[in-house]
Amino acid sequence: MAAAFLSHLADGAIEVRSAGTQPADQVNPVVIEAMKEKGIDLLGQVPKVLTVEAVEESDVVITMGCGDTCPYFPGKRYVDWKLDDPAGAGIEAIRSIRDQIETLVRTLIEEIVPA
Repeated sequence: MAAAFLSHLADGAIEVRSAGTQPADQVNPVVIEAMKEKGIDLLGQVPKVLTVEAVEESDVVITMGCGDTCPYFPGKRYVDWKLDDPAGAGIEAIRSIRDQIETLVRTLIEEIVPA
């Protein structure tokens, strides 16, 4: 959801990579439904494994509780967003998580995209 919001809201001003340390084999169908409500289509998206190269090539690394399993490179900006895991959650819980993520992404864009 974070990568989708960032891609959508930054309108090309930020190169976005999305990956996880233990990604699911498919995007949660309820997440797809919740994001569609915001006009963002996740159909056809596939979760990806986080690689050392992806972190190394990034300026800002947003984590969501991966702790020691995330590669660390000095000089990168790391931000950990503490959010509930949407796995197994119903639409109402996922909407709440989605809305929290949207707020965090909007703040991030304001911080890193020149006005």
